[in-house]
Amino acid sequence: MRELLRTTDPVRLSWLTALLADAGIEAIVLDTHASILDGSINAIPRRMMVIDDDYRQARRVLTEAGESLPDA
Repeated sequence: MRELLRTTDPVRLSWLTALLADAGIEAIVLDTHASILDGSINAIPRRMMVIDDDYRQARRVLTEAGESLPDA
């Protein structure tokens, strides 16, 4: 698994997950429960992960949609 991005914005995560699903790429969001436990103050970012084989295509899909991603 490789990390695409980290964010505390659940709406952004939902949008990006939908974009990837539309391209046939399954994304997994980690740290959701830890983020909820922090009292919803957004202190713990959630990580969006994809399998290694989908990583390049996932980055391409998100950057073509105008998303700014951290360097690989």
